[in-house]
Amino acid sequence: MFKEQKFELEFAGRKLKVEIGKVAKQTNAACLVSYGDTLVLATAVMSKETQPGLDFFPLMIEVREKMYAAGKIKGSRFVKKEGRPSDSSVVDARMIDRGLRPLFNQELRNEVQVVITTLSYDEENLFNALSITAAALALHLSDIPWLGPLVGICVGRVDGKLIINPTVKQLEQSDLQLIFSVKDDKVLMVDAQGREVSEEDMLKALEFGIKEAKPLLAFIESIRSQVGLVKQEENLLIEEAQASGEAPLAEKKAVFDEAKKFFAPQIDKYLFNQPIGTKRERKEIAKVLLDEFVEKLKAESKPEEIIEYVKNKFEAYLEDETRKAILEKDLRVDGRRLNQIRPLASEVGLLPRTHGSALFSRGETQVLSIVTLGAPGDAQTLDEITENDTQKRYMHFYNCPSYSFGEVGNFRGPGRREIGHGVLAEKALMPVLPGKEEFPYTILVVSEVMGSNGSSSMAPTCGSSLSLMDAGVPLKKPVAGIAMGLASDGDKYKVLTDLQDLEDGEGGMDFKITGTQDGITAIQMDTKTKGLSLQICRDTLTQAREARREILAQMAQTISQPKELSPYAPRIVTLQIEPEKIKDVIGTGGKIINKIIEECNVKIDIDDDGLVMITGSDAEGAARAVKWVEQLTKEVEVGEIYTGKVVRLMDFGAFVEILPGKDGLVHISELAINRVEKVTDVVNIGDEVKVKVIEIDSQNRINLSMRQTDPAYDPNNDPKAGRGGRDSFNSHNNSHRYDRGSRGRFGFMKRR
Repeated sequence: MFKEQKFELEFAGRKLKVEIGKVAKQTNAACLVSYGDTLVLATAVMSKETQPGLDFFPLMIEVREKMYAAGKIKGSRFVKKEGRPSDSSVVDARMIDRGLRPLFNQELRNEVQVVITTLSYDEENLFNALSITAAALALHLSDIPWLGPLVGICVGRVDGKLIINPTVKQLEQSDLQLIFSVKDDKVLMVDAQGREVSEEDMLKALEFGIKEAKPLLAFIESIRSQVGLVKQEENLLIEEAQASGEAPLAEKKAVFDEAKKFFAPQIDKYLFNQPIGTKRERKEIAKVLLDEFVEKLKAESKPEEIIEYVKNKFEAYLEDETRKAILEKDLRVDGRRLNQIRPLASEVGLLPRTHGSALFSRGETQVLSIVTLGAPGDAQTLDEITENDTQKRYMHFYNCPSYSFGEVGNFRGPGRREIGHGVLAEKALMPVLPGKEEFPYTILVVSEVMGSNGSSSMAPTCGSSLSLMDAGVPLKKPVAGIAMGLASDGDKYKVLTDLQDLEDGEGGMDFKITGTQDGITAIQMDTKTKGLSLQICRDTLTQAREARREILAQMAQTISQPKELSPYAPRIVTLQIEPEKIKDVIGTGGKIINKIIEECNVKIDIDDDGLVMITGSDAEGAARAVKWVEQLTKEVEVGEIYTGKVVRLMDFGAFVEILPGKDGLVHISELAINRVEKVTDVVNIGDEVKVKVIEIDSQNRINLSMRQTDPAYDPNNDPKAGRGGRDSFNSHNNSHRYDRGSRGRFGFMKRR
């Protein structure tokens, strides 16, 4: 179908290469796209048969991150085969989907699947924005009906300077990571995270990215003009999908036109002339209207397939009428102004034994967020292509059961939507979380959606801030989120604050923005238009800022400062030791650290820089562990007095353990003020004795004295004064060697 050909473009200082016709030749189209040594394969396939009976366009986007692309083997000890997609793959797939989907005719019922496979990763050039471009190129070259071209762009900012497609190292220094899909001068998808970036700076980044994307768009279009296939006729595909059964598509459309005439005189009465109600009440009222017309069709003996066609089209009709009412009358179904937020409510401390909890409500959307604090070792180790055993110490899980919609459903693992919303809340809060040195806990927030009617992904951001402060986590600033909507028809548009149910239809958008009082921390946007202009983005960001500040003010009335740490949360004590002392805490084969953990009932984590973190639910046990570690790493100094245990007896003296793993010699001449004939006349193994350090020799051997701790000892009348313990040690018998035991080196693997 495609001849093997190669294309190149110099883009942002690196070669962007496209190769077609080499692999995956049975697809509708496939391309290999590389940037540096990062290489992805994008394939596009459309089923030949339609899927009749569906009331949605069946588009599937899959991202498959292959560990071999980075020369890695999956890290699980028992499972090496790559299985379910990683969370990052799911998030990338959703991000690509949000840009591609609006450019399809939503009436199509042929299954379309786009698969992006990472084949090579150079640890310099990320593949998320590249994958958007590759997926769009595969669709653009294919015969699948689609209104491309589209490209993916990443913008970073280092030291105030905007950078197009920044490298991994540049992103580490960047205070902004903005990934978005661009068509012409319009934005179709945004996925951003930042460190309190102002609305003005975010707009500058969008404008910069759109400008820089033009050569790439032209490059994609030039490839299409040279080798692209003729698109299939989408109207024929749609007619084929709707032609099942006895009634032709034309008849179905004619009946629905009749339905719209039936609904029109009553739509104001049913949707816009009622007291402000709930989503359920609106559904019930609308169902009465639909049922009236269905009964009319049944009386006319219309086929069931025509009745189903009307039912499937009814919700889209309501959304269209809602859009018209907003555009023409500034009228929303619940009576709000266009920039008005639904009633807000919040409270904290609901759950008595959790470490922190909060309930946040915005209209009918209600989320319960719960905080659990754990030891540093509870952090998640990321086994992903772009991560090298990175420790993730803040996690957010989002659960949205069917009852939150007032529906019956199955309970399974988290779906893509749940994973995506969880990651969004993580991005929103990351910039305001305390550092590990200040607050070494692993933090888990679980948001349980109690009710969902628009913006259920933003309520967890608010709930997380509240519950974290309730748990005593020292947030730098609280974060709130708001979902902005749109009603549009051509160039005419109105921006809506606090999107809900019927407002998310054709010509709309779901523009989620999170941030503090001072700036944006995350954005996620998808649209049901052919793209948003910069002016729409500007109006949305400005209007969202006012809404966000209003929500933050309400949250501050509930809780304005972090509380004291919950009494049920574990306590973490940190201490800094010299890195070379780590082996003393670990012990040979981990013997010492495991003994501390077992006897003190604690968890111990040690970083390579010597930061020791001791976690325990029992304050006494944690204090014992801290003292134990301090003793293990303490430098013994001449003149210090210790209470130690006799661990070994020799003819010439006794060895006393003064600190865990550290012992010294009390020479027989230092056992007592009086002359001692036999060591056992004074001490036996297991005795606790008070000793003074009188010398540490050049080989770090410790000489001790018991007699100098005796209350009757008079240093002024000591005939040995001025003589070091080393002399008395050697004068006894030079054939004896002071041997404190060998200490094998232990290769320390940090407990995580």
